[in-house]
Amino acid sequence: MVGMVADLDRQMPHLATTYAAVNSLVTLGGDKALSSINREKLYTFLRRMKDPSGGFRMHDDGEIDVRACYTAISVASLLNILDDDLVQNVGNYILSCQTYEGGIAGEPGSEAHGGYTFCGLATMILISEVDHLDLSSLIDWVVFRQGVEGGFQGRTNKLVDGCYSFWQGGVFALLKRLQSTKEEQPVLLSDGEDSDAESLQTTASLDAAGEVLNEDSSQGGSHSEQRDQQDTSSQVNVDNIDHSSSKRHAKVEPLFNSLALQKYILLCSQELDGGLRDKPGKFRDHYHTCYCLSGLSVCQHSWSENEDSPPLPRAVLGPYSNLLEPIHPLYNVVLDRYQEAHEFFTRS
Repeated sequence: MVGMVADLDRQMPHLATTYAAVNSLVTLGGDKALSSINREKLYTFLRRMKDPSGGFRMHDDGEIDVRACYTAISVASLLNILDDDLVQNVGNYILSCQTYEGGIAGEPGSEAHGGYTFCGLATMILISEVDHLDLSSLIDWVVFRQGVEGGFQGRTNKLVDGCYSFWQGGVFALLKRLQSTKEEQPVLLSDGEDSDAESLQTTASLDAAGEVLNEDSSQGGSHSEQRDQQDTSSQVNVDNIDHSSSKRHAKVEPLFNSLALQKYILLCSQELDGGLRDKPGKFRDHYHTCYCLSGLSVCQHSWSENEDSPPLPRAVLGPYSNLLEPIHPLYNVVLDRYQEAHEFFTRS
């Protein structure tokens, strides 16, 4: 495979298709698929997309936004080619996109958006700068995006859409893993009068979650050495968010109604003939099928106390045969395929 991916070789290389292609090859798994990625050429492409602002362009002379930052950093991290040059000023660019609402916009001055909020948060975790975000206001914004239908809206005052089952639901998966890195007992949310105060305590502990580990997200040699200018006290180890290396108990309750979201996905987004969609009245497509299923997996595993244990039956709407494989919340690939790729690119 060439180091950058275009649509059927008729279009210019693009970060979104590069991200999708790399994730597809990781999902296929096996040495043949993984070794087909020309990491040297791909790295050259990523460097060419890097903008002096710190962000990335989606393609040559294309738009610069948080989506481009995520797809570039995610691919580089997954393939073990992430270095200081790619990371430089990415965090500052994303910080400039966090809005007064708490969510993250696609570019500075735009409206907070669910897809960009996930992309921004995931990127900040991957580059070990998540503690620089205002996580308290980000959480406040995301929790209020779940509608009465059970699904999530992407922006304030918009209709719910099945794809945000992952883009918004995945934010909670990332926050939960960050919380699980805290050594002390987290504060549980309640339905009582003090829930607001408890929520502030919970989000405050999430703000400090990035300060727990003194290791770079490159543990196991997956990334470059620590940047000199970055305080090692703010490092977050990506391996502690991948379900595999940590057996800590994630005892914080989900900050969203996971059963209501499952109901929306299965009853409103699912087509009887197969495939998933935005909402009733819309057509099924591969994009919504992917992100509805990813969101469904996030829902089903959101109540798991032990990362090595399957969800309890009460956490899965309908028969237990509905249970999906857990996904890696940073990359959105099935967990065991991520682990295979991580081992492959660490040793190669």
